[in-house]
Amino acid sequence: MAVPTAFFAVFFAYPVAAIVTRGLREGGRWRFGRIGEVLTDPEILRVLWFTAWQAVVSTGLTLLIALPAAYVFARFEFPGKRLLRAVVAVPFVLPTVVVGSAFLALLGRGGMLDDLWGVRLDTTVWAILLAHVFFNFGVVVRSVGGLWSQLDPRQEEAARVLGAGRFEAWRRVTLPALGPAVAAAALMVFLFTFTSFGVIQILGGPKYSTLEVEIYQETAQFLDLPTAAVLTLVQFAAVATILALHAWTVRRRESTLKLVDAAHTSRRPRGAAQWALLWAVLAVIVLLILVPLGVLVARSLDGPDGYGLTFYRALLSVPETGGTFVVAPIEAVWNSLQYAAVATLIALLVGGLAAAALTRRAGRLVRGFDALLMLPLGTSAVTVGFGFLITLDEPPLDLRSTWLLVPLAQALVGVPFVVRTMLPVLRAVDERLREAAAVLGASPWRAWREVDLPLVRRALLIAAGFAFAVSLGEFGATVFIARPDNPTLPVAVARLLGRAGELNYGQAMALSTVLMLVCAGALLALERLRTDRSGEF
Repeated sequence: MAVPTAFFAVFFAYPVAAIVTRGLREGGRWRFGRIGEVLTDPEILRVLWFTAWQAVVSTGLTLLIALPAAYVFARFEFPGKRLLRAVVAVPFVLPTVVVGSAFLALLGRGGMLDDLWGVRLDTTVWAILLAHVFFNFGVVVRSVGGLWSQLDPRQEEAARVLGAGRFEAWRRVTLPALGPAVAAAALMVFLFTFTSFGVIQILGGPKYSTLEVEIYQETAQFLDLPTAAVLTLVQFAAVATILALHAWTVRRRESTLKLVDAAHTSRRPRGAAQWALLWAVLAVIVLLILVPLGVLVARSLDGPDGYGLTFYRALLSVPETGGTFVVAPIEAVWNSLQYAAVATLIALLVGGLAAAALTRRAGRLVRGFDALLMLPLGTSAVTVGFGFLITLDEPPLDLRSTWLLVPLAQALVGVPFVVRTMLPVLRAVDERLREAAAVLGASPWRAWREVDLPLVRRALLIAAGFAFAVSLGEFGATVFIARPDNPTLPVAVARLLGRAGELNYGQAMALSTVLMLVCAGALLALERLRTDRSGEF
């Protein structure tokens, strides 16, 4: 536990605490009265209300639309199922900037709806809600569907034999077993939408702002650190509560269910109702996921002289004057791949050690350690990024002028995915195998190398893939610390979208398409490796 704890203390707790301290201390005295001033500001209260309201509605809509899909993937066999399972997970690993770009191309000015029917939904709450459902659809399908596929269907069949109707059997047998998984998925969706940044920044316009967007504006635009510090504390408290509930539901799910092999629970649809459900779910996947991604690709090819590679070729050149970049935008691809590779190595080291510690120990201390590992997913990435700038600028940690800042920030987001991917596999390793190796004279290191590693090698590759994909898409912290001559792909897309002109917009769509294809390729590779279907990710 020492290495992960030190990593989080230096690169997470220290920067966040420094920002909060700087905001709430003046002249050596604490200004706790500032908390009351901020929390009674009508504008801040409006932001808090919208943040909570849109998160609740987004979560409800996601569950309503995704639960039927989770059932279809769990219980039905049909051609292309594995490919579709990977497709529905693509939005989850896409950067929120790319998600915003896709919906901007679909719903914004000059978008598909605008061209066909003259309808624009950007800068409306509907665009935000749809983008959040698009982003989180795969979370529910994979987490709830993974568990659903391992529930024994004979239990529900037995209830029907005893006289229960189809709905009553599902309500009294299957739903209670699924409850913890649904609750865990709902809490995760709420967490991601509560801390939404890129989607709101691109689609919300000046009218809508979440806590994360407000923290960014107070920090970067107004330099009002006291207000940003208070909002960071509010967000931190909310996220800690959400993560505590999530940990409780996961523990309940792990401890109360006996699961069967998922390969024995699915079959081809039977009857008109089941075929209709399958086709309805496929239609939702096409409209909700494939259409926005397809429109994104189409916009990247729709140049001033018709369809072609005009915007892609423009990525290869450095703007002469007044450009958004001091280097060719295409260099952001190479920068992102390098940063993500280093971040993946860091995340595997830290996350692997953390997962091993969680496997071998129990108790309140370890449960608290587990919650600590998840905090970066919900804490303001803007605060972390700005905290890096003001804390890691003096010896012995003078990293402000080095390229390491970016992969360190990305690794903070990758570690939770590594832990959550490896932990179930490590817990499944029979302890007696390690004990037998020790009896035969193997050191702890050799026992791990020859017993654990062969069994968890595939999970390690999957964890590496997830860490790489989410590192590619990290935006909130990177936007502060990426240097102008070394931008990452999400930062480059945001900069291009922030400037007027058809060329900038087209290049943003082209870069978003490149990033989408890289993430989709990583997910398809993971789907070929994956054997366990019950994990959270």
